[in-house]
Amino acid sequence: MLPGKCLPCSNMKRRTVYACAACGNTQPKWFGRCPQCGEWNTASEEIVDERPDARGAVLSSSGRMGASPIPLAHISDDQTGHLPTGLSEVDRALSGGILPGATLLLGGEPGIGKSTLLLQICEGIARSSGPVLYTTGEESLSQIRLRADRIGARSENLLVKAETRVEDILATIREIRPYLAVVDSIQTTYWSELSAAPGSVGQVRDCSALLIRMAKETGIPIILVGQVTKDGSIAGPKVMEHLVDAGLYFEGDQHYTYRILRVTKNRFGSTHEIGVFEMTGRGLQEVSNASAAFLGEGFNKPPGSLVTVTLQGNRPLLIEVQALVTPFHGYGIPRRTCSGADPLRLAMVLAVLEKRLGIPFGTKDVFLNITGGIHLDEPSSDLAVAMAIVSSDRDQALPAQTVVFGEMGLSGEIRGVKGAEQRVAEACQLGFIHQIVPSPNLREIQLAQIAQARCTGVESVIEAIDRIFHQEGGTT
Repeated sequence: MLPGKCLPCSNMKRRTVYACAACGNTQPKWFGRCPQCGEWNTASEEIVDERPDARGAVLSSSGRMGASPIPLAHISDDQTGHLPTGLSEVDRALSGGILPGATLLLGGEPGIGKSTLLLQICEGIARSSGPVLYTTGEESLSQIRLRADRIGARSENLLVKAETRVEDILATIREIRPYLAVVDSIQTTYWSELSAAPGSVGQVRDCSALLIRMAKETGIPIILVGQVTKDGSIAGPKVMEHLVDAGLYFEGDQHYTYRILRVTKNRFGSTHEIGVFEMTGRGLQEVSNASAAFLGEGFNKPPGSLVTVTLQGNRPLLIEVQALVTPFHGYGIPRRTCSGADPLRLAMVLAVLEKRLGIPFGTKDVFLNITGGIHLDEPSSDLAVAMAIVSSDRDQALPAQTVVFGEMGLSGEIRGVKGAEQRVAEACQLGFIHQIVPSPNLREIQLAQIAQARCTGVESVIEAIDRIFHQEGGTT
């Protein structure tokens, strides 16, 4: 019997509660709007037993999480370091690899390639370290074998099991003692002591807690696969995201071959790091030079198109920003279409340009596109978006070999950004030697003495537009 597991009781009382699928909050009555998180239409009916659940067992477990406090100085460092996955892009995103005893939550849209990525990680660890356990509740073993043949996963140390009962998964982990365990997915896993259906708030929460407890007690890292909702967030209670050590999101556009592994949470390293892959017929291939992959060929960009440098964690990435401004004909309101960018951020940029430059966007349609299928959400892209819009509106292209970055305030001022030195160095490596940068960052860039860099510091969006479109050459 597993530690903390309760014995069945014949006279155990059951009651009906309504749980919020977003945050896990329970209420005795049905609710339209969750009183805790404020989400609408997230209530689901569950029948629960009045007994301690897995969360309490985690907090009272023995072993590595002893009940008696001990001096911090007396705790031995039994961590053996990061476990390499065999994929350098995954190791980069996780700041070196997977730590022993860590629990990771991987999310992504259906068909994006989560299972393929996990099989390649398992294959890499199985070849270099030892046994790896992959449990699935969504596919048959023959389906996994077909995918493994396609990507070349043939290690004898890669063990596969079709199982959804969490007690059996835990028993298998204790028996095999793998270097890594994968549960695909947590929504199909169930704890037999709960009467709720698999995928319910209670099952997801308690199964996650039991698996996390296992990882902490044994030092075996476990990866949990989570399905996503229609708005792109991981399905299940938010408490699950708080319990795990690292949160990963595998994203991409179905019309592009590139996939991005984005770290949204990491207790042991930097957050917002990314790994870039290309989906091929033989699985996922690592993209070492991501900036070159997301850029179009050539330095001469047409009107409305320019290059900016975003910082993903500690990794600079060059991305092409495209804008199209056309006259509005018809009734209603002008269109504001975004692909790969935040619509609210676009609305703010348009309001600043209309206020400071007098451009009547109320009579124009504006389309914004980020090439390559990547989502651009960093404020440092504000100036690039503004310049692309003005370039399209005036039908005037930027000078060749030019990159633009900077955060824009509501008064039109350009604020400094972090990692300006890294951004400029990355742009120069790819041949973009003309840089339009925030004035607060100009001193930092000059001290770095980056070869070939020709930087122009700007304090406002008006100054940036005057230097680009009114001065010959565009740089000083």
